[in-house]
Amino acid sequence: MLLRCFDYITIGKPKVSSRRISAVYTLSIDGNEEKFKLIHTYKENIPKNEVFAKLMVITPAINYALFTPEISFNFSLDPRDLQFFKEMMELTANDILVNRIYKRTGFVREEFIPKEIKPQPLARVVPERIEEEEIELTPDYNRCGVMLSGGKESLLTYGLMKEIGCEVYPFFFNESGGHWKVALTAYNWFKEHEPNTKKVWSNVDRLYTFIEKHMKILQNVGKPRTEVYPIRLFFFEHYVFSFLPLIEKYGIGNVLLGNEYDDPRGLTYEFHGIPHFYAVLDQSQFFDKYMSSWFAERGLNIRQWSAVRPITGLIVERILYNRYPELFKLQRSCHSVHREGEDYVPCGECFKCNGILTFLLANGIDPQIIKYKPEHIETLPKRIAEGKIRLDEDELQHSLYLIKQRDPSFQLEGKRRDHVEMLHFDDKNSHFDNIPPEFRERIYSIFEQYTKGYAYLKGNEWVEITREEALHGVQNS
Repeated sequence: MLLRCFDYITIGKPKVSSRRISAVYTLSIDGNEEKFKLIHTYKENIPKNEVFAKLMVITPAINYALFTPEISFNFSLDPRDLQFFKEMMELTANDILVNRIYKRTGFVREEFIPKEIKPQPLARVVPERIEEEEIELTPDYNRCGVMLSGGKESLLTYGLMKEIGCEVYPFFFNESGGHWKVALTAYNWFKEHEPNTKKVWSNVDRLYTFIEKHMKILQNVGKPRTEVYPIRLFFFEHYVFSFLPLIEKYGIGNVLLGNEYDDPRGLTYEFHGIPHFYAVLDQSQFFDKYMSSWFAERGLNIRQWSAVRPITGLIVERILYNRYPELFKLQRSCHSVHREGEDYVPCGECFKCNGILTFLLANGIDPQIIKYKPEHIETLPKRIAEGKIRLDEDELQHSLYLIKQRDPSFQLEGKRRDHVEMLHFDDKNSHFDNIPPEFRERIYSIFEQYTKGYAYLKGNEWVEITREEALHGVQNS
């Protein structure tokens, strides 16, 4: 077992109090044990639900099934929760194996990368015992929890759901490290203007770093200004599970994440026979549908989905700027946000910043509104030419084309790809039924004001479809 780093990983029984949930992770390394206490704290009293506590403390371990022969829980687990853990563990392992190990990122030492490309052994999962633990929630489907990161998609999602008349609860997950700086500008505004704002603090990011610093196969863990995580790829559902006590308390029926459109063309979703999700399993349409189904089976009856999945990042910025200018000013989409004076500002040069700058210029929006500097704008073409941007190819080319139309002196040409400004539907990443039917028409009515129609991916070509088809589905699709 070349990738083995631990003898076992054990998670202790969670302790649940009125405002705090914690559990101890134990790593066994060559016979010695290292321990870390995972903590979640709340700003208000929460229901003492042990089932939720178990879910939120086991989820981070899903990332490490390739690196230990055993993951054990010092507590009982419902068979449906155990099944969730095992299924996510297997899918995540494939995603990590392909996108963090076989496709070199520089974090895994070369001598530990298996020579033969094939699925690797997974950990045995051992709960103290298996017993059914029933939950029964009857949530209000007009109440929406929006996971807010401080980025453009989540801010737009809040604006959309608020405008169409939902009771919206902004959910901020306050990680103990630098990630929180990205969300802080938005959080400070929301806590002043939105009484439903909720925050959970957790040191889960420190747990990940603690585990990964003990993995002998890794190097450069904790290196500043890195664009990817060393090994972990499954973390969004830990954020969602951390809000389950508040979801129960307020009877919230929808959890929305800001997952925008990804173009599936040219992607095989397999690597030497290993199926994978290009490192975004927990942001995929498949995952949202899986979670909604699992929540129903588990008795929570929550729906997990994304309102912005049919639209590209280019359109997200267009709507956010024009329709919700106060929210637009709050966005900080950057890997290395840092403090200048009283504010946190983007670095202006990372992959994320380069994408945002491109979208803003394509829409004729001044990037300085959200704290970019003139030099970031002037040097953008050079960074794009060097490949320091991660956008779907058509999205990049069409954005560059729009910039060139606005500014003929811009150094890159781009190519016109009209579908980028349309609502997208396809059989892989954007099904017609992703948005619940009672919200669908109202959301599309807003999108229509900033887009140029509806498109459906037929074979490898985009074909225009009608509004009715977008609302109800294309026959035989």
